[in-house]
Amino acid sequence: MANSIYQVNKGINRPIEFRGLRAQYIGYLAAGLVFLLLLFAGMYLARVPLLLCLVIILLSGAALFAGVYHLNRTYGEHGLLKKFASRSIPRYIRLSTRSTFWKLYQTSINRNNHGTAD
Repeated sequence: MANSIYQVNKGINRPIEFRGLRAQYIGYLAAGLVFLLLLFAGMYLARVPLLLCLVIILLSGAALFAGVYHLNRTYGEHGLLKKFASRSIPRYIRLSTRSTFWKLYQTSINRNNHGTAD
């Protein structure tokens, strides 16, 4: 039996992609569309004129699509999450004493003295 009947899945470990959108951006777009649907329903129930509702929703939808595709192009699959994570990294560390540096200095001197022989 030289021929196998099994198909090989060559797309394993690849991110989900839909019309150019990758990974979490599909979820952002879906959440935005659900929000726009609820906004339209709320405006319609509040008796806002239908033409005004449609104009607001269509312009907001176009801005949503443009924004999500811009984020996808700019940051890529994991870049936006990395940007949000980088905000939680402190810019500098405050130390109230010099003892930390003094201990590092002492250990470096001890290592240098024990490793050399005159």
